[in-house]
Amino acid sequence: MTSSETTVGRLVAALEARYRPAWAEQWDRVGLVLGDPDAVVRRVLCVVDVVDETVDEAFDVGADLIVAHHPLLLKGVSSVAPTTFKGRIVHRLIKGDIALFTAHTNADTANPGVSDALAARFGLRDLRPLSPRPDDPALGIGRVGTLPSPVTLAELAATAADQLPRTAWGVRAAGDPERMIRTLAVCGGSGDSFLGAASAAGADAYLTADLRHHPAGEHLAAGGPALLDAAHWATERPWCDDVAAWLRAEAPVEVIVSDLDTDPWTLHAASPLSTEQKKEPSS
Repeated sequence: MTSSETTVGRLVAALEARYRPAWAEQWDRVGLVLGDPDAVVRRVLCVVDVVDETVDEAFDVGADLIVAHHPLLLKGVSSVAPTTFKGRIVHRLIKGDIALFTAHTNADTANPGVSDALAARFGLRDLRPLSPRPDDPALGIGRVGTLPSPVTLAELAATAADQLPRTAWGVRAAGDPERMIRTLAVCGGSGDSFLGAASAAGADAYLTADLRHHPAGEHLAAGGPALLDAAHWATERPWCDDVAAWLRAEAPVEVIVSDLDTDPWTLHAASPLSTEQKKEPSS
């Protein structure tokens, strides 16, 4: 783009060349949701979730376009009345002349995509897709790579808590705390459907979000990689930095990344130590 101004339509075209709609899952809803393609864009806000708080932020910073990861209208609705949560947001954005674009599973699949940004937080090398696309094995969901140096699972969990955006959820891990981790699989967002892929990839550990009790337990019982379960928002927030940097280089627009924690979990209380855990170690 060489013009001193750019439009919604031109930015959408660039975004869809990077995150092709054809890469999205059939059930997904991606692309331009709201906005006049001819409207001028001077400021963009990148977010994971389109919720009241991030819409407030868009107004506060004077954004003309929101680039979001999670679709606002993923499931069909019969009304966008302002008395509903989604309808209220739709009305606010239209009245404020703020366009909305979504890149979801197409951004998960892209290379670079959501999981590349997550992998970068751990310095992973020699990346490959966790679940490659059959038609193009360079693309796919998740990434598998090698850590800069081996660490224990306990050390990796601490690193994850430090490197990922802060949330009340934090990071929990499953497996032997002293297990050495050399190869790490990561998947931004809900990833327990790829537990088998993490095992097949030969990973020593798998970091994702929204792991469920039974699938996780059965995976570990079968000898699968150790598990790290982080907050959904935290595993996808790094992508916003990547897409923002790319947009700044692609077009004459200002790009702001939202740091609002939109993870729904807002409080974490750790279980108290047992009597045995409270005892001082013997000398």
